[in-house]
Amino acid sequence: MAARRIQPYFEQKEAEARRAAQTRAFRRNQVFGLLIFAAVIIAWWYFHGNKSWIWTPNWWKP
Repeated sequence: MAARRIQPYFEQKEAEARRAAQTRAFRRNQVFGLLIFAAVIIAWWYFHGNKSWIWTPNWWKP
């Protein structure tokens, strides 16, 4: 196990800020990946499904 040393206050705060930035970037990438995954599923469903469920005949006419 690595020995931990006591860090100065500002060094601790810098390390916390770096970890917070890494966490924000990780969460952002995670959300972006999930959105891409959802878009791929919806696109696959649209192209492999029955189009008349979404675009019913004469849907543009009143």
